[in-house]
Amino acid sequence: MIFEIPKNDIIKEMVRQLTSFFSITSNEIDVINSLSDDVFQRCNVCFSKSKNKYYSKDGKAYFNPYHSGQYTIFLYYFSNTIFKKDKNNRRLADKVYYLNKVMNSCDLFYEVELPEIFMLDHPVGTVIGRAKFGNYFSFTQNCTIGNNNNIFPVIGEHVTLSANSMILGNSKIGNNVILGAGTCIKDHDIPDNSLVFGSSPNLIIKKRS
Repeated sequence: MIFEIPKNDIIKEMVRQLTSFFSITSNEIDVINSLSDDVFQRCNVCFSKSKNKYYSKDGKAYFNPYHSGQYTIFLYYFSNTIFKKDKNNRRLADKVYYLNKVMNSCDLFYEVELPEIFMLDHPVGTVIGRAKFGNYFSFTQNCTIGNNNNIFPVIGEHVTLSANSMILGNSKIGNNVILGAGTCIKDHDIPDNSLVFGSSPNLIIKKRS
């Protein structure tokens, strides 16, 4: 992976950002430093599969911490990695998750298991809940993944949410599905290879090649 600035500087800047909003202990800084390589590796895997021109340089995955979309993914991976490595560090995971909301206005909670490969573009206002996700999940601004009666969706691979779209409740979304702008799917199953418009129960579902 190619870095716009050295990896150590990225971590130092993140720590400075955290200390601007919260109290950070020396033990928490040690945890951040110990997990940084794991997080960079997760970014490398994710970014290397992106077709977005800003995520690669000279044929390699590229990380620029001043690209807000890339930094959103980085902070999600960091909070999620902290939580999964040791749940006793939940408070630190909370702080990194909160920093992501403050800086990027995107709600990616660390207990939500986003797939190994996912994409986002201008994710301001998006809230991603505890669904099951396939790889190559992609979303933009003001999207929502949420529950209905405490049931969350199951989402296949290569599913794309356009602006202001949402998937709620007991919905099973097949592979290779695109939601048009403003689409709302609630308690509704969508077959593979579909283009979806409208709102449940009156959805328009078109076949994709």
